[in-house]
Amino acid sequence: MMTGITGTPGTGKTSIAAELERRGYPVVRLADTVRPYVLEEDCARQTLVVDVDRWVEEFEPVDGFVEGHLAHLLPCDRVVVLRCRPDVLAARLAPRNYPEGKVAENVEAEALDVILIETLEEHPDEHVLEVDTTDLSVGECADRIERFIRGELPPSSGCIDWTDYLEPGR
Repeated sequence: MMTGITGTPGTGKTSIAAELERRGYPVVRLADTVRPYVLEEDCARQTLVVDVDRWVEEFEPVDGFVEGHLAHLLPCDRVVVLRCRPDVLAARLAPRNYPEGKVAENVEAEALDVILIETLEEHPDEHVLEVDTTDLSVGECADRIERFIRGELPPSSGCIDWTDYLEPGR
């Protein structure tokens, strides 16, 4: 069974995937798989432009976890969407030395549920678990994910509303 761990940058994907790997699960980091599919580097946004369609088409499914902000685009059996309250997300992104515009773009994407919406466009809601990482430890998040993949925690999505964190006039 392939389970995607996705979310806006800063929601905890890498840390939680590392904890799951420490617990013995196989983990594929999508950042390690996209290099052959990079079309260009967008220097202004400090990001890579990836041929996502070709990457998805050629991705070899795994029995374990795939981690990255594009994981929900793969044919996963289950998808976990990590969420984080936008003000906390901004604080988590600050040490990464992203330009102010990139931090604002990610915070806005989180407030607007961009990754969740994309996930639900690709996967039935009964295969999706949304986890608010704002006040949970890495271990608590990993525990929830384990319970979800074992069928002990039901799917759940669409319960988090960050729209109060959108700046007026944006």
